[in-house]
Amino acid sequence: MTAAGAACVAYGVVLERRWYRLRHLAIPGALRTPGELTILHISDIHLSPGQDHRAAFLAELAGEHYDLVVATGDLLGDVGMEDATVGAMAPLTADGTPGLVVLGSNDLFGPTPKSPLLYFTSPGTRRYGHRHDTERMLRGLAALGYRTLRNDRTTVETAAGTVAVGGIDDPHLDPTRLPGRERIAVDAPDAALHLGLVHAPYRAALDLMVDAGHDLVLAGHTHGGQVRLPGIGALTANCDLPLDQARGLSRWGPSALHVSPGLGHSPYAPFRFACRPEATLLHLAGAS
Repeated sequence: MTAAGAACVAYGVVLERRWYRLRHLAIPGALRTPGELTILHISDIHLSPGQDHRAAFLAELAGEHYDLVVATGDLLGDVGMEDATVGAMAPLTADGTPGLVVLGSNDLFGPTPKSPLLYFTSPGTRRYGHRHDTERMLRGLAALGYRTLRNDRTTVETAAGTVAVGGIDDPHLDPTRLPGRERIAVDAPDAALHLGLVHAPYRAALDLMVDAGHDLVLAGHTHGGQVRLPGIGALTANCDLPLDQARGLSRWGPSALHVSPGLGHSPYAPFRFACRPEATLLHLAGAS
């Protein structure tokens, strides 16, 4: 390995993976009613032992202004982290702000050793480890005001009015079967926002969200590529999403799509390059 290559690896392992940031993004016209709504979107926390720095960043986010918290899965990063993850999520809804959650595959199964090269040579490869106590985590999150959607829909009251939400189980799981449209379709047509949630933004899942009437879809899973090259961008999305949509705000048909770069990583790929871990404040506006 050259000196330059070694320096890049050291930077990605030691510095960038802990260099958290909060990004602000405006989505004008996202609301169907006049007013404004701010959503804190977090994803892929992958909380493991010894990551107090990640929990500290989440606690810092609680000092920001937002009307709704959305966590799009892969909150657990290792076995036995259910209570610690609930504790890390607690500050975000401590003031009564509502929270929404969909699950990723890592919220059900622990990590397994996997060569990082598989993300490039065989994207979408699935390997399952120890079964987590997912229900324990979900009970803890529910006590904090989070609603978890698993091929289901709900409504949430916010400062901007009613938000109609549909959320599905992680299509990265094998064998996940996407639910019928009626399970997640908007059933509050006068809502200020029609919001779809999914962990892994596979094309079929995004198409389902659009067909179900959701104007904004939030997802995670990709880690923004985790490794990005200047002038090229993400090298993998670990699903069939186009690489130029692996991070940030884009369009999927008539709907807006936001894919979070996430805050964490697998313990077997503790590296980020040109893709800092981040949370996002989405500033939605409607007709004046």
